[in-house]
Amino acid sequence: MKKTLLFAVVSFVLLVAMKPDKPAYQLFDRKGKKANYKDLLKAASNTDIVFFGELHNSPISHWLQFELTRDLHLEKQDKLVLGAEMFESDNQLVLNEYLSGKVRERNFEEEARLWNNYKTDYKPLVQYALKNNIPFIATNVPRRYAAIVNRDGFEGLEALSPEALQLIAPMPIPYDPELKGYKDMVEMMAGAGGHATANIAKAQALKDATMAHFILQNWQPGLLFIHYNGTYHTNNFEGIVWYIQQYRPEVKMLTIATVEQDSVKALEEENEGLADFILCVPSTMTKTN
Repeated sequence: MKKTLLFAVVSFVLLVAMKPDKPAYQLFDRKGKKANYKDLLKAASNTDIVFFGELHNSPISHWLQFELTRDLHLEKQDKLVLGAEMFESDNQLVLNEYLSGKVRERNFEEEARLWNNYKTDYKPLVQYALKNNIPFIATNVPRRYAAIVNRDGFEGLEALSPEALQLIAPMPIPYDPELKGYKDMVEMMAGAGGHATANIAKAQALKDATMAHFILQNWQPGLLFIHYNGTYHTNNFEGIVWYIQQYRPEVKMLTIATVEQDSVKALEEENEGLADFILCVPSTMTKTN
């Protein structure tokens, strides 16, 4: 009886020990080869602009954003600038006032049109900037102007006041409708039964161009700018990256894309080449909103 019990216990222990780990993520390079965090940190520290493409509801994306930001700050100190899609350019004033201690947190959070997942996912970054006196740039176009383009095309922006035009990328806005991201967007909306016109992609392009504009406006040689955005805005080195290349082709950039897969052991072929580094997360990972 004792031998049988001992055999059962040993068998259970061996069975548990043989089960593989369940990693929360795996990094890959653009060719699909496994990479590690040290590789990412080294590459990010030797560029001008880092684009961290996130899945907005991925806790792993947000956790690694914070860890990378903190580690790069330890290295770069006062040569670091942060910026994010999640803040619109007309909120730069109140963001600056909060970061400089002129307004209370409550006022900032009530007035800045924050995303629903701000407190869990972006507030830690803003508070880190506050604590360490790091500039934080509101890069995105005010959504009301994106709505104008979605309705009337770029021509709709011509009626804006000079004050309003200061909040978007300079006119005329370069635009290539053949970029994969924009073509896919129009096709996806058509397949979903939406009102598919070129204006859908143009509104996205306005966001990309405006984010590129305000990134460059707040970057100069010697600084490292970390930008947090939805991965679609920089996948395939398009979107914001394409606009940076139009405005300042000499600027060095590093992109990170986030993808979900059933298994993170190997990068699926369709996800290869999305970015310099691909953050692969299990599809069963919990969501933040």
